[in-house]
Amino acid sequence: MIRVRETAKAVPRGGGPIVLIACEDITEQKMAEEALRQAQMDLAHVNRVNTMGELTASLAHELNQPISAAVNNASACVLWLTRERPNLEKARDAAARIVRDGRRAGDIIGRIRLFFKRDEPKRGLVDVNEVIREMLLLLRGQAKQHSVSVRTELAEDIPRVMGDQVQLQQVFMNLMVNSIDALKEVEGRRELVIRSQPMEDEQLLVSVSDTGVGLPPHQADQIFNAFFTTKPKGIGMGLRISCTIVESHGGRLWASDNAPRGASFYITLPGAAKLREPGPKPSHEKA
Repeated sequence: MIRVRETAKAVPRGGGPIVLIACEDITEQKMAEEALRQAQMDLAHVNRVNTMGELTASLAHELNQPISAAVNNASACVLWLTRERPNLEKARDAAARIVRDGRRAGDIIGRIRLFFKRDEPKRGLVDVNEVIREMLLLLRGQAKQHSVSVRTELAEDIPRVMGDQVQLQQVFMNLMVNSIDALKEVEGRRELVIRSQPMEDEQLLVSVSDTGVGLPPHQADQIFNAFFTTKPKGIGMGLRISCTIVESHGGRLWASDNAPRGASFYITLPGAAKLREPGPKPSHEKA
């Protein structure tokens, strides 16, 4: 399939203006762009798989809780029903708790499946606060394991964004995992704080801050470079991929040191209303 870009220009003439039309073959350019996009998608998927692999023990703990609770409630339900005088009210309450615990386990599995799913990016209205809450549920076990106190300050009046929910989940997962890793070895207070707030011009700001080891000395300007990592088993692509995802959503990602210790990562994203504003008309391309 040949891809062609057409451009038209009106040129004044004595007998009236004429229109000059130029055709440019951009087939190779489009093929290269598609190959690059596919490579970025594959790399992002590998990074998600790698991240979730690191969280296996935490996820097993999260799933074990509702499953164990369901088993205990099932035992209680049987006990209430097999008494000489069955207590139907207590048995009904225990059965309702089984349903609740089963749904909770199903929700966790659903989030994991969505995060692992390898699919074309799908844009839609996304509640960033909800994305943050979902990722915190998956990371709760890991944070508890390393005695990390997690606090959220999420403004309720932030605009929704037009974006891909799985990609944005990946960004916040990467940042939160990095913060927990930075807190593992420090003494004293281990705190992770996630904030969201509206900004001017229909934008929103999210920050992920910790009291960990901070940015690498003399190398802070390299943390978003591909393959740069301070982790012994890291691949150095998490922040690079996160940066690419945020920029593809029209936003920006950057970091700074905290005082007296730790680091903060900041994300700005345009609200959906901002993206609907009219822009310059694109040139026409034909296949």
